[in-house]
Amino acid sequence: MLSGNLQPYTYTPSTYRLKYCCDLDKDVLSSNFEKRGWTNVNQDEDWNFYWASVFTVKTLFNSLECHYRLNDYQVINHFPNHYELTRKDLMVKNIKRYRKELAKEGNPITERDENGAFKYLDFIPATYMMPVDYNLFAEDFKRDPNTTWIMKPSAKAQGKGIFLINKISQIKKWTKDKWSGISAPLGREGYVISKYIDNPLLIGGKKFDLRIYILVTSYRPLKCYWYRLGFARFCTVKYTSSANDIDNMFVHLTNVSYQKQSDDYNSIHGGKWTIENLKLYLESTRGKEITDKLFDDIAWIIVHSLKAVSSVIVNDKHCFECYGYDIIIDDNMKPWLIEVNASPSLSSTTSSDRIMKFKLISDIINIVIPNGEIPDVRNYNKQPSREALGNFDLLYDEELATQELPDDEFKRQKIKGGIVPIISKNIKDFKAKQSVTWR
Repeated sequence: MLSGNLQPYTYTPSTYRLKYCCDLDKDVLSSNFEKRGWTNVNQDEDWNFYWASVFTVKTLFNSLECHYRLNDYQVINHFPNHYELTRKDLMVKNIKRYRKELAKEGNPITERDENGAFKYLDFIPATYMMPVDYNLFAEDFKRDPNTTWIMKPSAKAQGKGIFLINKISQIKKWTKDKWSGISAPLGREGYVISKYIDNPLLIGGKKFDLRIYILVTSYRPLKCYWYRLGFARFCTVKYTSSANDIDNMFVHLTNVSYQKQSDDYNSIHGGKWTIENLKLYLESTRGKEITDKLFDDIAWIIVHSLKAVSSVIVNDKHCFECYGYDIIIDDNMKPWLIEVNASPSLSSTTSSDRIMKFKLISDIINIVIPNGEIPDVRNYNKQPSREALGNFDLLYDEELATQELPDDEFKRQKIKGGIVPIISKNIKDFKAKQSVTWR
C-alpha cells in the first residue's frame, strides 16, 4: 500500500537522507542507492523513490485510491499503463491507430509508395493478433507463401514461447492445439505473429539486434533521452535462412538469456558489442553517411513509437520510465522496431556489462532526482544540466522541437550541451527535403 501521509512534507536538507524502496534484487540498483547514502524502507513506509517491478506497479496503480495518494515528493519508475507500448500486441495496435489518425488529418508523413507501404512510418513488420486476426494472417500468407513468420506471446520477454513457421499447416495445427478453434477462451494468453526479417544485416555471418535505452520523463509534453552506452547482441551460431534451421533459436533469437545456454556462448564479452564499436564498424564498411542515416532513422522510429502512445499513456507526473528498445537492421540498412521492454534486464553477464548498467541507473537517478535533493514533481519538467545527463542525450523535447533554429544557432546550442533535441535537426532537414510537416 502506498503511503497515506497527506500532510505537508518537511525535512532538514543537511541531515535528511532520501528514502528508497526497491523490490528487485539487483546489485546495480542496490549499489547505486547505497553509494548515495539513501535509506532503504519498506513499501508501506514513507518513501521518496521507488524502483518497482511491473507487477508491483500494476498492483499499486490498480486502485485509484492509492494512485491519488502519491505525494509531490514521491517518484516511481513506471507509468501506470506502460504496457500500451511494452505489450507486443498493444504496441502494434497503437502504432497502427497513430498512423490512421495522422492519415485522417492529411499529414504528409503518412504518404505511401506504389506498393501501398508507408514511406516514412513503415518501421514495424506486418503483424497480426492471434487468434482473432487468423483470417487476415492467412490471406497475407497466401499472397506470399515463401515467407517465414515469427510467433511470440504478447506479454512475455527473454525469448520465451517464441517459434518460427513457414507453412500455413503449422499455424493451423498450433491454433487448434492451443485454443481448439479460432476464438481464444477468456484469460488465455494472446500471441502476435509477424513477418520475420529474413534478410538481417550480418556481421561475421551472425545475426544481431540493438538494445537501446530510452528514458521518458514526460509524455505530455513528450520528453525523452537516448542512452549512448547501448549495445548490439549477437547470436552464437551463424545465420542461415534454410528451412532446416527454422527451429534452431540459437540462429534466430538474439536474447542473451537464451544465447547464454549455447555451448558457443562467450562469457568474456557476452556476445555483445557497444553501439560505439558498431558505429565504427559500419562507418568503415558502409560509410559514415549511411551509418548516420541509419541512426537518424532509429531516432525517428523511437520518437514516433512514443508519440503513438502519448495520448493513451497515463501521464502521471510522479512517473518516469526507462525502456529497452530492440531494433533489427536488415541488409538494406533499414531499421525495424521489434519490441519495447518495460523492464530491460539489469542482470550482468560480464564485468563491462555491470559497469554499463551501473552507469545507466546512476544517470537515470541524476536526471529524475536533480542534485540528489528531495523530489518535487511540481518542478519535474526542468531541463537537467549537461553534467546531470551523464551518458544520456536529449532525444526529443516536444516543447523545444517546435522552435525553428538557424544552423549556426543549432550548432551553438549543441556545443553548449545538447539542449536542442537531437532529432530536431533531422526533422528540419526532412521537412526541407520532403515538404513534410512534423506533427
